[in-house]
Amino acid sequence: MKHRELTNSELKFAELIWANAPIGSMELVRLSEIEMEWKKSTTFSMLKILGEKGIIKHERAVVSVLMTKEKYLERHSRNYIEDTFGGSLPRFLTSFMGRERLSDKQAEELKRLIDDYKED
Repeated sequence: MKHRELTNSELKFAELIWANAPIGSMELVRLSEIEMEWKKSTTFSMLKILGEKGIIKHERAVVSVLMTKEKYLERHSRNYIEDTFGGSLPRFLTSFMGRERLSDKQAEELKRLIDDYKED
């Protein structure tokens, strides 16, 4: 099943949850009102959406995380590279870099990353 991306407002709300989970749903309503000026109904609608997308679990008035921010960003990045560059990391890096040059430090860091993830 293909991962469903979050909209900007869903991501902002998910970040609020990631920073505070586990959290009581009424405390989350209070934070959402302060941070995003949302009403209770909007917060509960978003809880349902994030639950359907497999990001959070809302059970017994407690909101907990099912997918960490790191895991979401990993999947989001992989999907973007797959959809936009046919899964080619070199094509993505070439596009990302454009005409910029890497510093020696950046080049060494990339070389270390490649070595760490290279298949044997």
